[in-house]
Amino acid sequence: MAIETNQIVSIEYEVRDGNKVVDSNIGGTPLVFMYGKGQIIPGLESGIKNMSIGEKADILVKSEDAYGVYNADAKQEVPSDQFAGIDLEIGMTLYGQGEDGGTVQVTVIEIGADDIVIDFNHPLAGKDLMFAVTINNIREASAEEAMTGIPAENMQDDDCCGTGGGSGCGCH
Repeated sequence: MAIETNQIVSIEYEVRDGNKVVDSNIGGTPLVFMYGKGQIIPGLESGIKNMSIGEKADILVKSEDAYGVYNADAKQEVPSDQFAGIDLEIGMTLYGQGEDGGTVQVTVIEIGADDIVIDFNHPLAGKDLMFAVTINNIREASAEEAMTGIPAENMQDDDCCGTGGGSGCGCH
C-alpha cells in the first residue's frame, strides 16, 4: 500500500556517498516527517512511496533529486575581516543569515591574506547518494499535524504553554 500525502512517516536511514557514510540515524532517533510536504529530499521521498512498515530498501538518489547539481558559480570572495575572531580552516562549514532571513550554510574553500572564498553549494551537491532505509511507522496525521505540517514527534517542548506561560508565549 502506497504512502499517502499528509501521512506521518518514521524512518531509520544510512546515507552513503560511494563507500563513505555521510549521515545515519540507525540506532538513534528516527526521522519523522509528513509525507508529500517536501520535508525530506525529493528522491528519497519518491523512493519510499510504495514501502510498508518494517520494509527495508536501498534507494539510489541522483544528485538532481537530492541536494542539486554542483553550481561552480555559487562561490563568493568575502573580505577576511568579516571573519574576525574565527579560526578558519579549509573545509570548515559556517552558518549565516541569507538575504531572505533564512539560514545559509557555506564551506570555506580558500583562505587568502585579504579574502576568503566561500562555497554556497550544499556539501553533498552534485553527488549521487545511496540510502539504506527502514520504514519504522506510517500513520495518519492528527488534525493539528495536518494543520501545521509538523509531526507531534517534532513539536518543540518549550516549557511555555501549559505551564502558566500565558498569552505572551503564543498560547491561547
